[in-house]
Amino acid sequence: MEFFNSALGKNITFVRPEYFIIRGFIGIPNINYYYVFLFFVYVVAVLGNTLVMVVIYLDHNLRTPKYVVVFNLAFADLFSSTALVPKVLDIFLFNHHYIPYNDCLTFLFFCYTSLSMQAFNLIALSYDRLIAIIYPLHYQVKVTNRFMLSLIASFWVFVIIAILIAVGLLTRLSICKSVVINSYFCDHTQIFPLACNDYVPSYAIGMVCVCLILWLPLIFILFSYSCIGYALSKVATAQERLKAFKTCTGHLSLAAIYFFPVLISYTFDSERHPNVFILNLTMTSVFSQMLNPIIYVLQTQEIKESAKKLLKMKNKSRITVKKVIIK
Repeated sequence: MEFFNSALGKNITFVRPEYFIIRGFIGIPNINYYYVFLFFVYVVAVLGNTLVMVVIYLDHNLRTPKYVVVFNLAFADLFSSTALVPKVLDIFLFNHHYIPYNDCLTFLFFCYTSLSMQAFNLIALSYDRLIAIIYPLHYQVKVTNRFMLSLIASFWVFVIIAILIAVGLLTRLSICKSVVINSYFCDHTQIFPLACNDYVPSYAIGMVCVCLILWLPLIFILFSYSCIGYALSKVATAQERLKAFKTCTGHLSLAAIYFFPVLISYTFDSERHPNVFILNLTMTSVFSQMLNPIIYVLQTQEIKESAKKLLKMKNKSRITVKKVIIK
């Protein structure tokens, strides 16, 4: 943060509060049951994404470009849920609503970075499906492990830089209107309006990030599947079209789970009670991390077969160990 302060002006004094107060879920009856549900979602998300990562890591047959992205998606989901849910439970379930200024900005950085990477992982998966269906003969040349790793690394660098800029601009604000954040976490859109000085740069970077991290991935995914649909319409038989489309169902499900709730929440933001909006947004932030591994395990034959093989190998090793002990 000192980099931004020194680069943009050494003699400027900013008013920074000692802490922020996170205030969400106010006046909701029996809200503790919702926190228990969030904890259940978190446990399932951790177990499911860890399982997917372990299966892909242990099975050498899954060391393909597609599963490089799936591994990174599981890692981003695990990162996102771990960055968000435990802190949310700590704030609201144990009434730790006061969060220090620097801790709040750190919380904001990790939440936005991990959630943003989910969208870019969906771009990588849609590109993989686009090349596999439209250019099947060139797939192994165009989409390699090295290319996919480079693509994912570039996404991580871009997202980290973008969120760092957003956080850095927040440090240029004098927070003097209030220290109360009406959300369930340190929300960027809730922090910069609390400033007394000009917050247009923070507003602008927020809009740019929404366009680049939400709308651009969605447009690319819609464009890629329009091309896939057009290519499949030229396939001779309906059976061949269905077979090719089945390889896309998992990714389409992930995209729908990620984008639809976000778009619906923000589209009807002004027409809903703040608590309804916060509840919708928390579900949007944590529910996809739980469903993503379930969808991929259920809809991807390779992962199911690999998981079965690993379980059989584990059972055989246990039986062998027991026999040795008995002898």
